[in-house]
Amino acid sequence: MYAVIKTGGKQYKVCEGESLRVEKIAADAGTALTFAALMIGDEQSIKIGTPTVDGVTVNVTVESHGRGQKVKIIKFRRRKHSRKQMGHRQDYTQLKITAITA
Repeated sequence: MYAVIKTGGKQYKVCEGESLRVEKIAADAGTALTFAALMIGDEQSIKIGTPTVDGVTVNVTVESHGRGQKVKIIKFRRRKHSRKQMGHRQDYTQLKITAITA
């Protein structure tokens, strides 16, 4: 069984027992959270909610917080003697999917 949840402006397809990285959530490590499911499905059928499926929740546990790898941003204008270099590291939260309750 799988479900689709929405967090941080993005949608994620999740299965029970898997681990996933999402945009940073303001919760301590070890905290249990609940998300409403936008869609739920298995091998035979699919249920799509408007906007969420009634009575279906996805239970997750916050494993850790961290920062992703550095992304380098370089702006270079040839023949103008102009160059600008910056970096960015995105914060993330590691989640463990504990249960999908229907």
